[in-house]
Amino acid sequence: MAVRQNTTWKNFLSPMVRFLIDEDKLQRYADSIDWEKQSDRFRRSDIIVPLYYSSQNFHGIEGGYLNPEVAVSYDPVTQYLLPPNETLVRQALIDAVKVHPRRILDLGCGTGSTTLMLKQAFPQAEVIGLDLSPYMLVRAEDKAQSAGLEILWRHGNAETTNFQNAVFDLVTASLLFHEIPNTVSQAILWESFRLLVAGGQILILDGNQKTLRQFEWLNNIFEEPYIREYAAGNLDASMGAAGFEAVRTQDVWWINQLTSGVKPIPVTDVTAQKKRQQYTPRSIDSTIDNNDLEGLGSPVFGIRA
Repeated sequence: MAVRQNTTWKNFLSPMVRFLIDEDKLQRYADSIDWEKQSDRFRRSDIIVPLYYSSQNFHGIEGGYLNPEVAVSYDPVTQYLLPPNETLVRQALIDAVKVHPRRILDLGCGTGSTTLMLKQAFPQAEVIGLDLSPYMLVRAEDKAQSAGLEILWRHGNAETTNFQNAVFDLVTASLLFHEIPNTVSQAILWESFRLLVAGGQILILDGNQKTLRQFEWLNNIFEEPYIREYAAGNLDASMGAAGFEAVRTQDVWWINQLTSGVKPIPVTDVTAQKKRQQYTPRSIDSTIDNNDLEGLGSPVFGIRA
């Protein structure tokens, strides 16, 4: 796909954002890091970067997320692209968590903005952020260290994570699905279903598909290579096709949406059913058992009202 040269981002939004951010400060930060050396700490030789990811320019930057420049500029730019406030939009995902998780996987974590918020909301949980760009993981780790948060950052493809079956209570993805083809989104949902324990929850925060369909000019503003395909899709239907139940999408400040689903508990899983029926709200257990997750049936502590 050819990259458009005279884009709305290049001609209007990029200069406007540059006016609002401190480019000199960003440059000093960029120069302070040996990006190749630091990214090698995360880069895994067994990860094959798919063509849909490596061949596109995102936000008008050559090389997309495989360019360390994006790792530096992503946060300052994104804060102006998520009205009314980036933190409020991401907080909607945190507020929608209905399980008490011991293990959380944040797919396409980027620079870790949502990942950090998940760890802050669930400090006893093991939180893993996974992304295809090792440069984004360098930035994410730096942010986590500055915040004093212990998070595991992993280089990987959300379609095939190589984690074992049913080892996560919560799987999330923020601002990922509009940047990938719908076939890839479906593959990620299937993978998420495999990774979740029975009763586990998935949360997808992204652009509002209804709004994007109704206001075509928004697609021109965001200038993502797959955003029109995403807008034409139906995430609720895709979640259902992957096997999720209790699927629900809610608007988040009109321009975004949050979709939730639950991996059903098999009727034959008597132990899991009893755990769910007997649950009463209580404080989060401070004990983390990461070595015996598969034998617990459903290690989801319970559903919050």
